[in-house]
Amino acid sequence: MMITEIPKFHETFNPILEILKNGEKIHSREMQRLVIEKFYSNLPEEFLKEKTKSGEILINNRIAWGKSYLKKGGYINYPERGFVQITEKGLKQNSLLDLKTVVGEEGEINFYIPENSKSTHEINIEKIDNASPQDLIDKGFEQIEFEIKNDLLSKLKGIDPYYFEKVILILLKKMGYGDFFETSKSSDGGIDGIINEDKLGLDKIYMQAKRFSENKVREKDIRNFIGAMSGDTNKGVFVTTSMFDLHAVEKAKNAHHKIILIDGNKLVDLMYEFNVGIQIKNIYEVKQLDEDFFYEQ
Repeated sequence: MMITEIPKFHETFNPILEILKNGEKIHSREMQRLVIEKFYSNLPEEFLKEKTKSGEILINNRIAWGKSYLKKGGYINYPERGFVQITEKGLKQNSLLDLKTVVGEEGEINFYIPENSKSTHEINIEKIDNASPQDLIDKGFEQIEFEIKNDLLSKLKGIDPYYFEKVILILLKKMGYGDFFETSKSSDGGIDGIINEDKLGLDKIYMQAKRFSENKVREKDIRNFIGAMSGDTNKGVFVTTSMFDLHAVEKAKNAHHKIILIDGNKLVDLMYEFNVGIQIKNIYEVKQLDEDFFYEQ
């Protein structure tokens, strides 16, 4: 069967057991490699290289969580540091494992109490679904990012138009371009700012910023922008908080000048990436076992 997406962590249960079914102990990294090689090598290269928010290869992360759940369920064990081995329970598992079977009828599993713990105090059990803990972390960050970008775009649509122009120039400066200066507001001729493309100012880029709430940028706006560009540059950036209609996009695409269009969504993506108009509130560390630390060459 052709697999067309990265497996969920619980979908790695059976591939892991299949690799371990000969009963030999194997290093966790080698097990990971064999699972990918046998079951997921047909995935597109970009899938195999996809990373979590913390920078770990996503498919490796899913297999690692699958391994952890199988360990808690008693299907595999860790015979020595860094190694994994199937148990008798795992060898006797004849049917395909699913998440409900591994975590029990109540759909719950606890990763914070040792298997042999005899503590009688009440414990809060972490409920799970088809998402691994890493998936939940990533989903949480995605939700926060989505809400921040929505708030950022709303704020941009409400600020003074002249200050909006300055925000764009600050962003371009943060992105690594050279110095900039704002043009006169009384006679800018459609040019809101001029940016040095490099630190030495060897080439210039003209900038136009339209702070629209709802209206789209039209072909006429692009045509006026191109007409206002003098002969000392053929490069321009047109930024808006809204969108460009199809005719505006075509006009920019077919122009003799090099015109880059940045709509509202792209704008907040860049502001988020380069920390313009936002600040870092908290930094969290996500830790994992260092398998290499315990691996004897």
